[in-house]
Amino acid sequence: MGHGNSEGTTLRSDVGAATAADAGFTAAATPAGELSAGMTAWKQRYPDLAACPIRTVLDRLGDKWSTLIVITLAGRPHRFGELRRALPDISQRMLTQTLRELQRDGLIGRTVFPTTPPSVEYALTPLGTTLLGPLRELVRWADANQPAVEEARRAFDGRLAA
Repeated sequence: MGHGNSEGTTLRSDVGAATAADAGFTAAATPAGELSAGMTAWKQRYPDLAACPIRTVLDRLGDKWSTLIVITLAGRPHRFGELRRALPDISQRMLTQTLRELQRDGLIGRTVFPTTPPSVEYALTPLGTTLLGPLRELVRWADANQPAVEEARRAFDGRLAA
């Protein structure tokens, strides 16, 4: 699969090629153009990408478990055991660590109820709730494009084996 930008670079696919301009896309009219403009401003603001504070937020959301936990909490608060059952391949240690990091980032809250033994519940905070829209779009994209990604992987792996 190929990439394109607002300057008319070739958009490539398995079917053929066209330029972004041929397809009627402009920088102002496409999410790619907005992203490209945003990346340019970001690089100017943070020329040392290793020191960029935005990177730490994206690193959290790009880890293996954080996004799945946020999606799981989207419907309602969950207790630790419920989260563990909802994500059966996460270890207890990793779940604890990821919940703590998401809490530190302000994306989830932890409520302890005065029961015996104490009961703990995790829920999205208002900040965490703002993440649901972008995640919904990412999940839609992944769902719609999963077959194409799998095909690209098979083609790539086939070229490596040859």
